Amino acid sequence: MEQRQVAPYIAITIGVLAVSTSAIFVRLADAPSSIVALYRLVFAVLLMLPLVLIKFRHELGNISKRDLLLSTASGIFLALHFILWFESLNHTSVASSVVLVTTQPIWAFIGGYLFFKERFTSGGVISLVIAFVGSVIISWGDFQISGMALFGNFLALMGAIAVTGYFLFGQTVRQRLTLIPYTFIVYGISSITLIIYNLILNEPFTGYTTDTWLYFLALAIIPTFFGHTLFNWAIKWVNASTITMGILFEPVGASILAFFLLDELVTWSQFLGGVIVIFGLILFIFSTSKKKKVKVLDN
Repeated sequence: MEQRQVAPYIAITIGVLAVSTSAIFVRLADAPSSIVALYRLVFAVLLMLPLVLIKFRHELGNISKRDLLLSTASGIFLALHFILWFESLNHTSVASSVVLVTTQPIWAFIGGYLFFKERFTSGGVISLVIAFVGSVIISWGDFQISGMALFGNFLALMGAIAVTGYFLFGQTVRQRLTLIPYTFIVYGISSITLIIYNLILNEPFTGYTTDTWLYFLALAIIPTFFGHTLFNWAIKWVNASTITMGILFEPVGASILAFFLLDELVTWSQFLGGVIVIFGLILFIFSTSKKKKVKVLDN
């Protein structure tokens, strides 16, 4: 019994460490951000394919047209999330980008208010203001360093909003489809979206170094399967708010990795603003956990 109580928290810890590598691999991969996003999802789909064909083929064959349409919309928004977030890492620091993209739970709450008439709690409003103040501090400090850093911060925030669309379109489908088939469909749609996007931009699909291909594969395996798969396993024993709280430490892990692997320092404004944003998000999770399940960010 004690092992069963401890195991989910070990899984969450490993998962947080795994997702913290995502921004690092994106920065290390010597390829356009949209190509990095494409191969992360393509490799994830290929790795899932044998399991889906063996165990979930029947469920895929019975998906309704409505669920397929919603899954398609969800996949398009996931592709947009990766395009925006990965591109933000070309313009701003890992610390700023990961903190700002982690504000997704608040955007999801706003989306719930606009589209599903969910009510704001007073704690939710206060936490939103706190997180906004922290974001302003980060962006103001980065703007003093470079105007392009401010643009990168904007892209990260847009990435957080895009992943909110991914969750809003997918949440009803997930009530009818199990995790693996749903994820397979969404990742597949995202891959197709990214193929079209890269064709339009005329980005090269080949010609990358061996190291870059390994980073593509690492993105598909480590943050995707060792990250979110473990989160989805742990949710059987702990609530979604606990997992979301753990994911809030992703910016900490990513910043530490960026310091050692990319020689990237954290400025005082990034540190102060990041602490304020994370505090606002923690307050938000506590104030809304009884009202609404907080979604797990798919980074």
